[in-house]
Amino acid sequence: MPPTALQTAGANGGRPPGFDKEAYKRRNVIERCFQVFKQCRGSATRYVKLAVNYRCEVTLQAITIWLKTLGETP
Repeated sequence: MPPTALQTAGANGGRPPGFDKEAYKRRNVIERCFQVFKQCRGSATRYVKLAVNYRCEVTLQAITIWLKTLGETP
């Protein structure tokens, strides 16, 4: 399918000429993952002061998300 005039506009709007569909899909997955992490207010606002405690908090959130995902699989 040939690109339309808006898609080839580049800086003027629309999809850039070098649009990579697979790279966009991977980027979307990462952005969705960050949105899940942002749902936990403690890490989104960074109430903890030490980097070690912050890393532990984010690790625990990742484990919780992973376990929820595993629970949904048959």
